[in-house]
Amino acid sequence: MPTANSMAGMLAAVPALLACLAGSAAQAQAQDYAAPYSANLAATWRAASRLGYAPTPDSAQAAAASPRAWALQQLDMAYAASKRPPTLPAELAGINAPLKDIVLGFQAEREARRTVRETAKPGMPAAANAAGAEKFSRDMAQDAAAWRLMSCSDPALENPMLARMTEFWFNHLNVFVGKGSVRPFVGHYVVNVIRANALGRFEDLLLASAKHPAMLFYLDQAQSNSRGLNENYARELMELHTLGVNSGYTQKDVRELARILTGWTVNLKDGEGFRFAERLHDKESKVLLGRTFGNESVAEGEEAIRYLARRPETARRVSMRLATFFVADKPPAALVDRLAATFMSTQGDLRAVMRTLIESPEFWAKDNQLFKTPLDFACSALTAAGGVKERRDVVQTLGFLAQAGQPMHGWQTPDGYKTDAGTWLAPEALTRRADYAMGLAQRTAEPAYLNAFFSIATRERIAQEPAQMRTGLMLASPDFMRK
Repeated sequence: MPTANSMAGMLAAVPALLACLAGSAAQAQAQDYAAPYSANLAATWRAASRLGYAPTPDSAQAAAASPRAWALQQLDMAYAASKRPPTLPAELAGINAPLKDIVLGFQAEREARRTVRETAKPGMPAAANAAGAEKFSRDMAQDAAAWRLMSCSDPALENPMLARMTEFWFNHLNVFVGKGSVRPFVGHYVVNVIRANALGRFEDLLLASAKHPAMLFYLDQAQSNSRGLNENYARELMELHTLGVNSGYTQKDVRELARILTGWTVNLKDGEGFRFAERLHDKESKVLLGRTFGNESVAEGEEAIRYLARRPETARRVSMRLATFFVADKPPAALVDRLAATFMSTQGDLRAVMRTLIESPEFWAKDNQLFKTPLDFACSALTAAGGVKERRDVVQTLGFLAQAGQPMHGWQTPDGYKTDAGTWLAPEALTRRADYAMGLAQRTAEPAYLNAFFSIATRERIAQEPAQMRTGLMLASPDFMRK
């Protein structure tokens, strides 16, 4: 393990590698580092880093002959994997317990907290008595975060493209783990709503999200009823999840949608993750975007959500977000048009939309650059390191993400994290990445296979340093920051 002096030497070597990347921030565009190597190597890196997080020795070899064919194969493999239960380590299996068990566990936790408060001795802080009672939600949230890191960095545990699609759709349908009632459910939401529907039909994904307690609690839909209307979920459903803010809907449409969804709630007492409470439903007629909805029980809300999911405004918004995430911060309009056309012609078949994206020339065009977000970077560094090997990897990575501004499941508002270079490419942020890379490198064998993807300048610069420094410098290099 490096000494304190050698670690200081490692960090001192990083600025030379980062200088050109930090300089590119002032120009708002990263340089094209793919130029020095062959077309297939550059395409392999692009496919593995965008449709997953980083190439491994096995995936690099498999993709080398035809990166495009390999990418399309990964799409089909990811779809098949999404239809199977996840491979969860035994210690994390609780996040995928039957929803009824999680609901009952959360209800038991709430009852325990109430008991502790009522029986606390005079003069003794309630928090001291309640420490044990908080364990259920805390552990569930921590296990969900650990699973996200393990699944994004170990191809033997999770298909890399499915992990990437799970990231994208969680960000699109974001819930905030800092809201107490969301915490015990976030892992189940990731696995059974996002992962399970990531390459299916968009309307099925949207409806699964709408009925999950994580979303019902997060945007207060569980508290909305005919006697006390809450418009939070209805507003975000239209503004962020489907149509988009400038699509032409009005405040009246938001209110009508909120009325349509009255009675959609959670029944903790009886262990129900979703319950339609007929007595709390607004039974009068409503008009949403010119379409009349009558009193049709739970089916009224289901049809309204599918109606929004199928609209052309939604097709365009989803297509723009996919193109921004996978192709370029400012994607070509022609690509967005083709993705939206596929969305509409297939009734929101997300696998078909992704196939159109992968087959597009824009996806492979070297001018369409992307810079890694902190989560991208952490998952790719862990992938190069062989995945999560011990608890310290999880703790260190979650700490880095929190410091870097992208804590796991930690974005408070429903719009999700930004993914553009302008948000994340800054000198101070690059220094944090270098610190994380150097720390991870202390227990990582040198990923020599990455050298094939690096520019001549990067390889020569790293080769000048002692062997114990090379892994950290590879992971902190400008080449490794792009995807």
